[in-house]
Amino acid sequence: MKAVLTLYFIHYLKWDKDLSTAVYHAFSSLCYFTPILGALIADSWLGKFKTIIYLSIVYVIGHVVKSVGAIPDVGDSTLHIVLSMAGLILIAFGTGGIKPCVAAFGGDQFEEEHTEERRKFFSIFYMSINAGSVLSTVITPILRSDVQCFGSDCYALAFGVPAALMIIATVVFIAGSGLYKKSPPEGNVLLHVCKCMGFAIRNRWRNSDHEAKREHWLDWAEEKYPKRLIAEIKMVLRVLVLYIPLPMFWALFDQQGSRWTLQATRMNMDFGAFVLKPDQMQMLNALLILVFIPIFDMGVYPLIGLCKIKLTPLRKMAAGMVFAALAFGAATIVERSVIETVVEPPPASTSLLKVLNLAEGDILVGVEGHAGLFPQPIAPYQDPGEYKSLPLNDFTQAVTVTLTFNGAKHYFVKSFSEEEAYSLVVHNDDLVVHCNLVKDNIKKSENGMAHLRFINTLNEDFNITVKDEHFYVPSGVGISNGEFVVREKYPNVRCESRSRNVTLDLGLLDFGASYTVILRGRPEAIELTKIEDVHANNVHIAWQVPQYVLITAGEVMFSITGLEFSYSQAPANMKSVLQAGWLMTVAFGNVIVLIVAEGAGMEQWMEFLLFAGLLVGVCIIFSIMAYFYTYVDPDNLDKMYGDEATEEAEDDLQKNPKDGMDMRELGQSESGHSTKM
Repeated sequence: MKAVLTLYFIHYLKWDKDLSTAVYHAFSSLCYFTPILGALIADSWLGKFKTIIYLSIVYVIGHVVKSVGAIPDVGDSTLHIVLSMAGLILIAFGTGGIKPCVAAFGGDQFEEEHTEERRKFFSIFYMSINAGSVLSTVITPILRSDVQCFGSDCYALAFGVPAALMIIATVVFIAGSGLYKKSPPEGNVLLHVCKCMGFAIRNRWRNSDHEAKREHWLDWAEEKYPKRLIAEIKMVLRVLVLYIPLPMFWALFDQQGSRWTLQATRMNMDFGAFVLKPDQMQMLNALLILVFIPIFDMGVYPLIGLCKIKLTPLRKMAAGMVFAALAFGAATIVERSVIETVVEPPPASTSLLKVLNLAEGDILVGVEGHAGLFPQPIAPYQDPGEYKSLPLNDFTQAVTVTLTFNGAKHYFVKSFSEEEAYSLVVHNDDLVVHCNLVKDNIKKSENGMAHLRFINTLNEDFNITVKDEHFYVPSGVGISNGEFVVREKYPNVRCESRSRNVTLDLGLLDFGASYTVILRGRPEAIELTKIEDVHANNVHIAWQVPQYVLITAGEVMFSITGLEFSYSQAPANMKSVLQAGWLMTVAFGNVIVLIVAEGAGMEQWMEFLLFAGLLVGVCIIFSIMAYFYTYVDPDNLDKMYGDEATEEAEDDLQKNPKDGMDMRELGQSESGHSTKM
C-alpha cells in the first residue's frame, strides 16, 4: 500500500511534493509509535492471539475506508481527504499493533527443546515478509495504473485488494485457532520498568537533600524494587543511550517510498521488453536484502575476519550508516542529472519566453526594455531552443514586442504575468505579420506522461484523437488544448476534417516531455513539425540501482546487526523494552524527514546532500559513543544476584525461558518487517 501512497497524495488529492512527503512520513512514524500500544494490549490485557485478530479487523477497516476515499464519485475533495486520513490512522494502529505480536506468537508455538525448528520458523517468517514486499511493490502499482476505473488511475482497487487479502488471511488465522498454543497475558515489563524509573526520580527529588548521594540515579529505587531489576534497567539504559543517534539512519532509509519515488517519476523507465512504473522501483530493496543477507553472513564478514580486522557489531552499524550516506550521495548525483531536463519555473517578477516562427521568412524579435533578448533572426519553423528569462516590473506587465519581417517593423503589445512560461507564435498573411502569445506547460508529469498540443497552419479545422484524448485544432494558425498522453509510439493517429480523414505519425512521445506539433503543407498531404518544448526524461531509472544497492547494504549492516547487538546486551526479560526502543528510532527518523520536508525549502539535490552530511556527522558521534562502550554479558546477573528477586517482582516480570530466544529472533524478523508494509 505504501508503494503507491506518495503518488496517491500528488495525483488524487492534488497535494504538492513537500506536503505529500510530510504526510507519508507522518503515517510511517505513526506506524512505529503504535507497536508500543499493541505490546501493552497483548501483554497486559488480551494476549497475543486476540490482539492480532482485533487489530487485523482495525487494519481491514482502515483499508476499506481508504478505498472508499479513493472513489471520485464519493463526495467532494474534502471528504476524500477526511476518509483518506481516517483510513491511514486506522491502518497505522492496525499494522503497528500487530507488529510486535505476530512473530512472538509464532515463537510461542515451539517448545523449549525445539530451538532449531524455531530458528527455521523465523527464517521462513523473515523471507515471507520480504517476498511479500517484493510482490506488493510489483503488483500494487499495476493495479493503480494498468487498471483504469472512474476515468483515471484505480487507487480504489490498489487499496481495496490488500483489504480483501487481509480479510482472507485473518479468516485463515482464526480457522487455525484450535491448533495454537495461546499464552495468557503475562504483564508488560515495559510498564514495570517505567514505574521503577518513575519511583527512582520521585524518590531522588524528595530525599536527595536529606540523604547521601548514590552512585546512580536508579539506585534511589532500592527502597521498593529489587537490586537485580535495577541492575537490569541500567543495562538496558546503556543500550538505549546508543539508540539516540540512530533515527537519522531511518530518516534516510524510509525516503525510498517518498523522495526516491518522486525522483523516479522524472526518469526514463523503458527497459525495452517492459516499462517499469516509478513506484515499483522500491521492490529492489526487498529483493536485494534477500540476496545480501547470505552474501554478508557467508562471504563478506568471513573475508573481513580473514584480513584480521575485528568487525564488532557497533562497527558494523557505523559502516551501515556510511553506506546509507553514500546512497544519498549517489542519489544527489542522479538528481543533478535529472534536473537538467527540467525547465525551472520562473521566479517572482519574471516570465519565460520563446518564439515560434511560422512565417514564410526570417523574423527578428525585439522586446521593449530588453534589447538583445533575441539577437539573431529566427528562421521559419526553427526549433526555438531554451526559454529566455523576461524580467517584469509588476505581477502583470504590458510589453511592446517588435517583429521585423522583410525589412518592415510591426509592433504588438502583449501582457505577461509573472511565474508563467509563454510561446510567441508568429505567422504572416502575405506581407502582414501576426502573433499570438500562448501559455506553455513546463511542468513535467509526475507519472511519466507526455504533454501534447497542436498548431494548425492549414485552412481546415481538424479533430485529432491520440489514445483517449481528443484535440480540436481550428484552422488559421489555431492552437489546440494541451493534454497529457501515455508515453508510447503513435504511428497511426486519426486526424479528421469535414472533407477528409488522414493518419498522422507522431512518433515517440517520451517520458515527461512537452510537445508542440505543427500541421503544415496541404490538407491532403499534411506535414508535421514536432517541437520538444520540455525535454524528455533522458536519465534512465537504472541509475537508481547503485543507491538502492548501497542503502540495502547499509540496512543489512545496520538494522539486523543493531538488533542482534541490542538483545545480546540486555537481560532476557528486557527484550521487549529494547524492541519498543528500536521501533521508536524508526518513528523519530520519519519525524525528522517530516520536519525537513516542510521546513527546509531547498532544492531536492541539496536536500539529499544535507541528509547525507547529517548522517556522516551522526555516524562520527555514534562511533565515539561506541568506542567508549563496554560490552557486557547479561548472564552474569545470575551469578551476582541469584534468586534475590522478590516474589512480587517475579510475578510481574515472569517470562518463559524461551522468551529470550523468541525476542532475539523477533528482532531479526522485525528488522526486515519494520521498513516494509
